[in-house]
Amino acid sequence: MLNKVLVVDDSALIHQMYHLVLARYRCQVVDAKNGLEALDILAQQDDVQLVLLDINMPVMNGLQFLEKASALGYTERFPVVIVSTEGKEADTLQGLKLGASGYLTKPFTPSQLHEVIVRVLQAGATASEPEKVAALER
Repeated sequence: MLNKVLVVDDSALIHQMYHLVLARYRCQVVDAKNGLEALDILAQQDDVQLVLLDINMPVMNGLQFLEKASALGYTERFPVVIVSTEGKEADTLQGLKLGASGYLTKPFTPSQLHEVIVRVLQAGATASEPEKVAALER
């Protein structure tokens, strides 16, 4: 089962929405307002299983976060899904090159969020982790 999701976004409203949607799947949501805060959380918590990442944020944006997280090996431990209003193909390609597993453009519906999460978890699931995906498919 997907237990802990780190949401990295500077919008309090977006954080509230994620909490509501992910509560359906009994996920613990950890909030970060920017990439630097997210790196601090990841340094302290090794049980994060998914990161939902905005691109445009103060202090450290999403692409800068991905660059640092990739260099530190974090993106090998869990998938990162970019969720942003930036629909530019260059940003998408850059994010994927830096280690993101998927991309979703805002605004989105809860079902679109669910679909992209299931897709990246299926793509990265090992034979011993099918329960993560199965829990979200129910």
